Amino acid sequence: MTTATAPSETTPIAVGAVAPDFKLPDSEKKEWTLSEFKGKKAVALFFYPLDFSPTCSKENVCFSQDLSRYEQFAQVFGISVDSVWAHKAYKSSNGLKHTLLSDMHRAAIKAYGLFHPGGNISQRATVLVGKDGKVAWVKVEPDITKERDYKELEAQLAKLA
Repeated sequence: MTTATAPSETTPIAVGAVAPDFKLPDSEKKEWTLSEFKGKKAVALFFYPLDFSPTCSKENVCFSQDLSRYEQFAQVFGISVDSVWAHKAYKSSNGLKHTLLSDMHRAAIKAYGLFHPGGNISQRATVLVGKDGKVAWVKVEPDITKERDYKELEAQLAKLA
C-alpha cells in the first residue's frame, strides 16, 4: 500500500518529492517496503512493463550482470505488474540476481505516476530515491520498446553516494 501519490497515475512523480512508500512481495513472497531503507541506503527502482518480453528481459539481464556496481550506490529493485510466481520463473529462466517486486494491483506504479496510458502495465522508468526518502532522479523512457541509457543511469547512481 502506498502512503503518497503522484499528481496523476500517468504523470511521473517530481524530483524532490517524498517517495511514496510501498509494501510489495518479491519472487519468494517476502514483503519489502521503501521505508525500511530511509536513512540507511538509497534505492533504485527499475519499473518495467512485463516479465519475459524481449526488451525487459535484455534489461533485467544487464541489471543482474552489473548488480554489484549498482549496489555500491543503492538497493536495487525491479518492479512490474507480474505475479510473484511469474517473477520466480522469470528470475530462474534468466539467471537474475536482483530482487523483483510484484505490483499486481498497480498501487506503486500509479503512486509514482508511471501507469502506462496505453495498457495495464508500467512505463519503462527509473526512479532513484535518496537516503532521505526523497526522489533524487526520475527518467521515463519515451519509447517503451527501447532500453534505458545505462551510462546515464550509472552517472545518476554515482550522485547518490
